[in-house]
Formats: sequence, C-alpha cells, structure tokens
Amino acid sequence: MLLQLKEPNQSSPKPSKIPVAIGIDLGTTHSLAAYKKGTEEVRILSDILPSVVSYKGDTPLVGERALCDLKETPQCVITSIKRLMGKSLSDIKGTVDEKVYPLSKDAKGALTLDIKGQHLSPLEISSDILKELKKQAEKALKESVTHAVITVPAYFDDGARAATKNAARLAGLEVLRLVNEPTAAALAYGLDQGSEGLYAVFDLGGGTFDFSLLKLQKGVFQVIASNGDAHLGGDDFDQALLKSLPLKGFDFRQALQIIKGAKEELSTQDAVTITLGNHKHVLSRQDFETLAQPLVERALTVCRETLTYANIDLNPIQGIVMVGGSTRIPLVRRNVEKLFQQPVLTNTDPLTIVAQGAALQAHALTHGSDTLLMDVTPLSLGLEIMGGMVDSLIERNSPLPIRKAKNFTTYKDGQTGLLLHVVQGERDMAIHCRSLAQFKLTGIPPMVAGAARIEVTFQVDSDGLLTVSAREETTGISQHIEVKPAYGLGEDEMRTMIMASLENAEEDVHARLLAESKVEANRFLESLLPALASDRALLNDTEYEDILEQMDVLDEALKTNQREAIVQGSKALEAVTQIFAERRMGRSIKKALEGKALSAVEKAL
Repeated sequence: MLLQLKEPNQSSPKPSKIPVAIGIDLGTTHSLAAYKKGTEEVRILSDILPSVVSYKGDTPLVGERALCDLKETPQCVITSIKRLMGKSLSDIKGTVDEKVYPLSKDAKGALTLDIKGQHLSPLEISSDILKELKKQAEKALKESVTHAVITVPAYFDDGARAATKNAARLAGLEVLRLVNEPTAAALAYGLDQGSEGLYAVFDLGGGTFDFSLLKLQKGVFQVIASNGDAHLGGDDFDQALLKSLPLKGFDFRQALQIIKGAKEELSTQDAVTITLGNHKHVLSRQDFETLAQPLVERALTVCRETLTYANIDLNPIQGIVMVGGSTRIPLVRRNVEKLFQQPVLTNTDPLTIVAQGAALQAHALTHGSDTLLMDVTPLSLGLEIMGGMVDSLIERNSPLPIRKAKNFTTYKDGQTGLLLHVVQGERDMAIHCRSLAQFKLTGIPPMVAGAARIEVTFQVDSDGLLTVSAREETTGISQHIEVKPAYGLGEDEMRTMIMASLENAEEDVHARLLAESKVEANRFLESLLPALASDRALLNDTEYEDILEQMDVLDEALKTNQREAIVQGSKALEAVTQIFAERRMGRSIKKALEGKALSAVEKAL
C-alpha cells in the first residue's frame, strides 16, 4: 500500500498482511520451490522434485515416490507433462511416443491422457506437481503459502501460459507473475547487482531449449531477443542413448530411468556400465558425445539464428549464463564456449538457478524492488485488413507490458459491422500468419465509406497474455476479447514462421503491393458505379462509353493478378474520369453557394 488515507477521528487502518510468495521452477523433468525472506539468502524449500506423477492408487504420488511406481506399473505414471501444456491432440499426434503419453480426448475434444480409465488433462497433471511443491514449501516454512511466481519457457505462447496459470489456481496458488526462465536465471545469477551490458542465457532443460539475449541497464532487464526449440532437452539426449541400445524384452520407461542416471555419471566419468536385465553394456563418454553432437548443434543453430535476428555479433556479449541440468554435460559447455569465444558462467547451480530467480521476483513483487523485468513478444501481433494484408500493431520483440492503439474505418457505404481478425506472425499476408481470434464490432452508424472511426487497442500484459478491444468513437460501442488460444504454438513452429518471413521477404513485398493495388482498384470501381448511376447527365455519350470501356479494362486486369496491369488500368481510369470528377465538384460547389450573398461566403472562408 503506497498511501493510506483516513477521515478525521477515524483510526488508522491496519496494514494488510504481506502474502507469503514463493518462486517455482515448474520444469519438464524436475521442479523446485524457493523462497526469499528479507535480506536473507534465497532458501530452497523442497528437494529437487522429479516432474513425475503416478496415478496407481486413489491419491496421486509425485516425485521420487512416483518413480518407484514407474518400475512396477509404468502405465500409471506420467513424465515430462510440460511438453503437452497448451497443446491440442492434433498438435502432437504422431510427434510424441504414445507409450509415454496415452493420448485421448474429453467430451469437448480437448487433449487428455487416459490413465487407468481416468481422462486427465496436462493442466490437471501439472496442478498435482504444483500441489506437491506447495505442500513441501508449507512444511519448510511452517505457514500457509498462497502466492507464487512461476517460470515458463520464453517461447511459451498464450495457450501454454494460460494453462500454467490455471494449473496453479487448481493447486491453490495465486500467480503473481509468470517470468520467462532465462530472465529468472539472469536475476538469480546476480546480474541485477550493478551489472551493465549484454548477456546471453543458454537454457537447456529436460524438455525445452531457450536462448535469450538480455540487455541490463540500471536494474532494468530487457529481453531484446529470444528463440528456442520446444523439442530439445535432456529427454532427447536420453532418447538418443536408448536408440543405441538393444531393449528387446525390457520395459521402455524403466530403461529410460537407468539411462538418465548413466548420462549424469558420464559428466564426471569416462565410461559407465549400463545393466538392462541380464545384459550389461559399457558406454564411453566418447560414444555418448558422438550421439549427442547433432543435438548440441541444433542448440547452437538456435543461438546463431537469434544473433542474426537481433543483428548482434559476439563482441558485445559480456557473459553467457548456463541454465538447466543438461548444461552440465561437458560436450555442451565446450561447444558453447567455442561458439562465443569465452568461458561460460557456471558459478550458480544450473538446476536451482531458475527457482532462485523466481523467488527473488516473488520477494520483489511483495516487498518492493528497484529491479524491473522486461520481457518481449516473441512474434508480431496485428489485424487482417482489406485484401488479406496484415497491419501489425505490436512488433516482434517489443518490451512487455505494452499497449498500442490504431484507428481503422469502414470499407463500404452503410457498413454497420466490422469483423476483426487477430493474427500473429511476421508475414505480410494473413494467410501466412497464425490466426489467434476473431470477433465482431456491431452497431456502427451507417455512414459513407471511410467516415467511421474505430479505435482498436492491443494490450499485452507482463505475463504475455493479449487483450484486443475495439471502440467506435461516435457511439462509444465497444467489444473486447482476451486472446487465450486453447492450444499452443511450439517454439519450432515459431522459428519456422520467423525464418519463413526472412526467406520470403521479397515475395511478401510483391504480394502486399499486389493486394494494395487490388484494394485501391476495387474501391475506385465500387465508388464509381453509384456516381455514374446518379450523375450520368454530366457526361456526353462518348465520355460515358470511354469510362465504361476503361472500367472493363481494369476489371479484366484484376482477374490477371498482374500488379503492373492493375496499376496502369487504375491510372487510365483515373484519367478518363477526371472531367467527370471536376463537373461533379463544380456542381456541388454551385449548389452550396446558391442563394448566398458574396459577403457571407467570404466570411465563411
């Protein structure tokens, strides 16, 4: 509370109790809760909790207890559920192993997992993990925990972010803010303590990879560019190892847990022995690195692309913060250091760094702080306009929160409604962008085309959630929509969209110019027809036939999709209608002046 007011003779109100707010790293393979109190160091409240849930009994088991069930009843256990947050059945069908994810759908067609006849959504399964973290935090703090800052991958879209917040509510937690994992890591690393300049965050977790460039200046964290891969993480390294081993007669998910342990041992040992049933396999670090190199190269490609998008070379980068358990792999560290030509920053445990950053932000939000976190929009947001073109209101990599407004108008005379199509992407044509939502503004007073004034506002909050509103200025009527798509867009899809915008830049320019020419030509023809119908008497027969002939020429040009022909046809039509426009204007002026004294006209001017 910044200021308290009271009336005379009224007792001062009691200050409201500051809620206990924890930081949560809700990870793909492991999750963690942390807390900061006063000037004390950040305290880890829970063990590093495997993000695994067992539904073998009546009560869900989470973490190590769930891993025990994985050995006996793997069909009742779910791992890496974060990969499915905000996704639809069609999004992931054929892209995930159905031995791990027993895919199904509910009565409304939404994605669920069929576990012993229970149809549970990714949101519900995530909430069970959050409930366990809340329980462990309350046990450590010996008091109730009601609020949290939760971290998400930088490339989580609106659907995945909304699903994360809803999972927290289901677990009894109010989300103060969703913070991008790379930003939380930078905060935990202490880069807010007087650091200035450009830093990179290399975040290779269990299921996702994020790479972000952060600009730090006077306590302000601004994410200037981010990129990622939704299907790259420790799980993929495990899969590469599994495929190299004979698994006949051995349960897939039990083998997976053995592989995870072997992979961790190879970070410190030259070779390990893997026992699968009665078979023993010796795996050397060199063998593992040969299998892992293509995956590491995928991550490095993301880094290079991000630097290209942001138009930044390696020289100004002052440090590379390593985040996520997979960054402990020696091969990963060597390759990153080679790419950036400098040692990486590893002073803080990569497994706990994100939770620590979340705890610091939770403390800042409940107790006040000079540190400001500014994330960015991963893709541009705009509206489809006439001709199928996109008018971007919020550009890609704009700092959050952000609010942008723009005025639009009607296309046809007497138009009383306006359909607003919200899209996301970098292409000039809406057909090449992602459709987010549609809603209609009705009740616009019938006016001539172009007379109405409709203000459309795009607002993205600090959690990255978009609200679009439209208001007609003369009547005050308005509509708004919260754009929270039911299903998410993965990082790989976002990268594809961004790369497509670069690869098709020249084609997009030509497509937009063609669309603009067609819109203007059609507008010209549509306005000319009623004018000819009402003022035919202003033209002689030859002039009238010349206009009709040129209208036919332009109409044929519109069918060819040849921009040059459309432009030339429009210019030719404009030339033959010039005398018609002048006569209409002269008649209008004459009519306006009829019966008025010269002095009155001069006074009006």
